[in-house]
Amino acid sequence: MRSLFSFLTAGLLLAAPALAADDTFQIDPVHSAAQFSVRHMMISNVRGEFNKVSGSVVYDGHDPTAARVDATIDAGSLNTREEKRDAHLKGPDFFDVASFPTITFVSKKIEKQADGKLKMTGDLTMHGVTRPVSLAVEGPSKPVKDMQGNERVGASATTTINRKDFGLTWNKILETGGVAVGDDVAVTIDVELVRKHAAASGAEKTTTANKS
Repeated sequence: MRSLFSFLTAGLLLAAPALAADDTFQIDPVHSAAQFSVRHMMISNVRGEFNKVSGSVVYDGHDPTAARVDATIDAGSLNTREEKRDAHLKGPDFFDVASFPTITFVSKKIEKQADGKLKMTGDLTMHGVTRPVSLAVEGPSKPVKDMQGNERVGASATTTINRKDFGLTWNKILETGGVAVGDDVAVTIDVELVRKHAAASGAEKTTTANKS
């Protein structure tokens, strides 16, 4: 019933003109998710999400169009709050997570738009099929420091994809002439990116060593 991603999600956005190691942010999986919505029986929208999003973004804050995004969604983390439906979606009729456990997105180009948003184009791979997709990106936000001294920024991206483009073709014809599942899937990806402060990283290593 839903295709996505994804990140898909992914998901998401930014990076720097100078590709220094300290310009790399990691997607914080605890504060990131890929949501989707698809039409059910031509009368309502069913919503769900993928709870496990990971990856990296190269971004220095000066030129968002130079960003590079590499995101991965765990297809098995799909959740529509209905156990039987989730099992069907994870099975061979849809995502077939046993054969295709991940959904990936790799950015190729980012452009500024007249409305202040960014347009990010890249390759989305899902269900073993790779297709170009474009996402409308809001953000990145202004950076903030967390309590450990790490730098964090956030962003959101939206797009609509046709699930059949990725080989997700299962459907049923209704007696009224409609179909059980719509083809178009609306996708929203929210990410929080974190760049760990060197001192914080060192402290974490020291703590880990002491525990050992």
